[in-house]
Amino acid sequence: MHKEDVITPEQAGTLHGLFLERVRRTPDKEAYRYFDDTKSAWEKLSWRQMATQVGRWQQALVHLGLHKGDRVALMLRNCPQWVMFDQAAMSLGLVTVPLYTVDRAENIAYIVNDAQAKVLLFETDGQWRELAAVREQMGCVQRFVSLDEVAGEDTRLVSAQHFLPGNALLQHPVASAPAELATIIYTSGTTGKPKGVMLSHANLLSNTHAALGTFVLRSDDLLLSFLPLSHAFERTCGYYLQVMVGATVAYARSIPLLSEDLQTVRPSILISVPRIYERVHSAISAKLSEGSPLKHWLFNLAVEVGWARFLRAQGRGGWQLTFLLWPLLDKLVAQKILARLGGRLRTAVSGGAALAPEISRMFVGLGLPVVQGYGLTETSPIVAGNHLENNFPDSVGQVVRGVQVKLGEQDALLVKGPNVMMGYWNNPEATHAMIDADGWLNTGDIARISASGHITITGRLKEIIVLVNGEKLPPADMESAILHDPLIDQVMVYGEGRPFLIALAVVNPTVWIEIAAKVGVRADMPESFTDSTMEAKVLRRIARNLKSFPGYAKVHRVLLLSEPWSIDNGFLTPKLSLKRDKVVTAYAAAINDLYEGH
Repeated sequence: MHKEDVITPEQAGTLHGLFLERVRRTPDKEAYRYFDDTKSAWEKLSWRQMATQVGRWQQALVHLGLHKGDRVALMLRNCPQWVMFDQAAMSLGLVTVPLYTVDRAENIAYIVNDAQAKVLLFETDGQWRELAAVREQMGCVQRFVSLDEVAGEDTRLVSAQHFLPGNALLQHPVASAPAELATIIYTSGTTGKPKGVMLSHANLLSNTHAALGTFVLRSDDLLLSFLPLSHAFERTCGYYLQVMVGATVAYARSIPLLSEDLQTVRPSILISVPRIYERVHSAISAKLSEGSPLKHWLFNLAVEVGWARFLRAQGRGGWQLTFLLWPLLDKLVAQKILARLGGRLRTAVSGGAALAPEISRMFVGLGLPVVQGYGLTETSPIVAGNHLENNFPDSVGQVVRGVQVKLGEQDALLVKGPNVMMGYWNNPEATHAMIDADGWLNTGDIARISASGHITITGRLKEIIVLVNGEKLPPADMESAILHDPLIDQVMVYGEGRPFLIALAVVNPTVWIEIAAKVGVRADMPESFTDSTMEAKVLRRIARNLKSFPGYAKVHRVLLLSEPWSIDNGFLTPKLSLKRDKVVTAYAAAINDLYEGH
């Protein structure tokens, strides 16, 4: 990548300045690719064409008479209009508030009210039906704008077709300083109401530029964007980073069509959360279980040889005779599997949560370098990441350029740098609790830092279970191990202040029926079900997956559940984090029954 391709924070000034500079440098280069449902075809937009469309959104917002600093919200799936609206808003000094399309209506209403958003851009009639039920709670909104034609009685509702002018030139932006507020991103807390993270232009620009020193992105790269742009990880890595280097982004149609889109678009870079890699890993494992012993052996051999080659390339292993087999293993195994991801990937980035070592080992062994990173919304969001040439997949890498880290009390990871948020919107108490007087932000994650500077996250301060005997246990690590069992789709380990651990487990109905038939118990399950035979069998399966944990990390009882925890029923946040307090409250009686007599 030529240095002149990269726009520095100083050259950009603001996030809209970044966009304008990209349009100036490469006006006719492909910027975005999207699937047009009306034409059933993939369409392309150049940077010049994007600027024209941003001008239309800019003029429409100007006509509303909004003032610099006003907040505007958007609730769209990833698409060019997301970028158009964001850039138009920032050109006027407005503050964008991204919303999750999967969030519940009452949560949307809370965020819109808390931010006092003047505009809410959404997409479909289905979304409007949910929003309409709470629209009286959003009196601050002057315009509800829908991308699709939507019918409704609210006089504030207008379709984009009528909201946007036919043609408009992008006007000179309102003067804004790098230190000014650019966006408020609400964190979907697992307890309490979400908090609005205030990020400035400088926060995001500095972090985006710093990321280039770790995650190498080139102007000729093609990214497939499918993580929500309302998520800070995708917004920085899959949007602003792409503008900074002049790469191209294709917007995936949906998660169910992701496999097909990967093979059609054939991206060179994949940015994802662990769940996508886990799905691919599970699909491969399921197919291997149905195949011949020879196929299983060949696959394992390919991963082992590939992993050994990776260690040698990293300077952490020697040459092995089995390396001579790699051309054959690559052709018979690796290339066929990586073809399902498009066959053109040179790097895969994982962030947002911990990626299980065996999953990264598989991909790396098959020849796809997976680099894990770490961050949080409050740090814009990237704190650390692995370099391709110095990659320890079981760590989250080394701190990115310009950011400092250290360990605080109880080995909590503390972060300081230009990427640290301005604070929480309308919540100085929460801000002071998160950031000390010297500017160090407490991530709440427990970590260790190696001599080489690689950071490993070992747990959460607030997610440590303390049993009545004082033993401390990390539930997230135990849950990750338990989920290796195909019987269990979701699980929560519980035991705070109790004499022993229990698990609440949502079972996979297909696997449940198979096992229940073998042991001779009823296959149909009510909402929760306790059968001594099945409980004993499930506990043995859980114990097998926890054998590497200390002896006191034993699950003694299990509550088997059939209803999945979801965003709709309130057990998951929009980022799919489990609301532990909600689970405990919902199943309080059943939990107490499990502890009865102890």
